[in-house]
Amino acid sequence: MKKCIIIGGGAAGMYSAIIAASGGMDVSIWEKNEKLGKKLFITGKGRCNLTNNCETEDLFRNVMTNSKFLYSAFYQYNSQDVMKFFESEGLEVKTERGNRVFPASDKSSDVIRVLENKLRHLGVKIELNRRAKRLLVEDGRCIGVEDVRGQQEYADAVLIACGGCAYPSTGATEDGYRMAEAVGHTTVLPRPSLVPMETEEDWCRELMGLSLRNVSVVVRKGKKKIYEDFGEMLFTHFGISGPLVLSASAFCGKLKDYKDLIFSIDLKPALTAEQVDDRLLRIFDANKNKQFRNCLNGLLPNKLIPVAIRLSGIDPFKQVNLISREERARFGYLLKHLDIHIRGFRGFNESIVTGGGIKVKEINPKTMESKLVKNLYFAGEVIDVDALTGGFNLQIAWSTGWLAAKNMLEVIENEL
Repeated sequence: MKKCIIIGGGAAGMYSAIIAASGGMDVSIWEKNEKLGKKLFITGKGRCNLTNNCETEDLFRNVMTNSKFLYSAFYQYNSQDVMKFFESEGLEVKTERGNRVFPASDKSSDVIRVLENKLRHLGVKIELNRRAKRLLVEDGRCIGVEDVRGQQEYADAVLIACGGCAYPSTGATEDGYRMAEAVGHTTVLPRPSLVPMETEEDWCRELMGLSLRNVSVVVRKGKKKIYEDFGEMLFTHFGISGPLVLSASAFCGKLKDYKDLIFSIDLKPALTAEQVDDRLLRIFDANKNKQFRNCLNGLLPNKLIPVAIRLSGIDPFKQVNLISREERARFGYLLKHLDIHIRGFRGFNESIVTGGGIKVKEINPKTMESKLVKNLYFAGEVIDVDALTGGFNLQIAWSTGWLAAKNMLEVIENEL
């Protein structure tokens, strides 16, 4: 029986182990943590957004980096295949807003349990607390792995699936990059992606905890539009977060600097500028004897009102019937263009995924095998591919893990 060592017991590592073992390989998973799937456990806020129930073409549209590299992976194994697998193993799944797929139980632990049960049923050897140190290469072929204790183990194929740098609290390290670089591979500089943003404005901190729903945002650098979308965001003690912000970070993360990077919020996207002005006129007419600060309760969240008034430059104690047309127009413009200057992004501790990784030009996209070292494969976040939120990054893990395992099996069968 041919043997395979998989470095990393996350989504890609566990899934590739299942596929390889199902094909008759002797499979070992080396996981440096005390348990499998530590990052998988916290994905989707602990609910595990398994995949996205969309057409295959939509998978590509949501990949931010090197989407063409995933052509074979996605077309051979898509989100429908993932859902079928988990359902066949007894896990009921459901599709929510944005085609996001979750376990019906809303428990990521149920997803991990399915994978672990399948691994044990197939006889996969799970070696916890075993950290790989270097690859053993001879005559251009990977023949095994050495761990940090100096113990060497030989194999017919080795798969690096130990993830990237995001969420180091789950054990994320640069081990995969380091081992690959030692045998000739190149790493595109890792960076946090799907990560909150830090802002220049102090008033964002005043709004900490405030969530804005159904707003539109546009991110610009100078005159260039970088990102535009509609949805939800959150103010924090350092700046901004939430779905819109995390997605925007994926578009902005490759910028060389953040000078003149502006995150502009339209608080009233359903209204034109003229309709906003008409609404303000009606509010002012109905509250003509009130102070400006006391007539905006139905227009904005309470926490946002004092900040918006301050930014408008209008005296909060001014009677509404004394507010000029210019002042009203200025306030209306603010409602459609609440601008925030981005200072930078938070670090890997708060990023959902890693941007950057092993250079895709050095990996065969049809097999996930290294072009530089025979019998060495890659899968998941360790590769320079990343996507938006919504289950797309886990789909990358399932698809590349499946493709790598299938091709390990095929190569070994051809050698027999």
